[in-house]
Amino acid sequence: MEKVIEIQHVSKHFGTHEVLKDINFSVNKGEVVCIIGSSGSGKSTLLRCVNLLEKPSGGKIIYHNENILDEKHNILEYRTKLGMVFQQFNLFNNHDVLKNCVVGQIKVLKRSKEEAEKTAMKYLKIVGMDKYIHAKPSQLSGGQKQRVAIARALSMEPDVLLFDEPTSALDPEMVGEVLKVMKELAQTGLTMLIVTHEMDFAREVSDRVVFMDKGVIAEEGSPEQIFNNPKQERTKEFLKRTLK
Repeated sequence: MEKVIEIQHVSKHFGTHEVLKDINFSVNKGEVVCIIGSSGSGKSTLLRCVNLLEKPSGGKIIYHNENILDEKHNILEYRTKLGMVFQQFNLFNNHDVLKNCVVGQIKVLKRSKEEAEKTAMKYLKIVGMDKYIHAKPSQLSGGQKQRVAIARALSMEPDVLLFDEPTSALDPEMVGEVLKVMKELAQTGLTMLIVTHEMDFAREVSDRVVFMDKGVIAEEGSPEQIFNNPKQERTKEFLKRTLK
């Protein structure tokens, strides 16, 4: 299998507080990997290290066989290969839906306005938001905003799509519409790395589940193995608390 991203011995500390300790794992092309664990376990920090919103304190991040933490690497270029969907949507409130999905393509990928709009429409249609292209974010529900944020990330046609707890800021009735879109994307062969607290989703959609606890990867395996037959005591404890 072709590795898209490989994390080797990555650590991260803020002052004296060590948030990530010697993290090793990889994401293969076309794979859906879900990272689970309780709050403060380091999941979101790990995701932010993968796309260099946080710079790791140590270790390597290998992307297509090159360590992108080497000084010579163009971080901005690397980031264009990773789509990021945030908890809080991070849409441009002064732009309408279409422009939110177009502006990055024109500025960063240097696409023409026409090409960018065509690409944006393709992905807005996929997430069911093509009828709202002239709406501003303030006119949309949380679920609609998150679907636009997913379309915006897809419009950059990245190698990997990263999701940081994409449903945690949503009202319960809107969670389903976002998870439905993500499930459909997972079936298209897109490479996805997802931090989530939606256990049923992780069980249903993942090729692999990574359980983090206190800044380390405590266990990883297939959804069946992690949810039905966890080996580690702390995985069992966590699942007992979170599974209804």
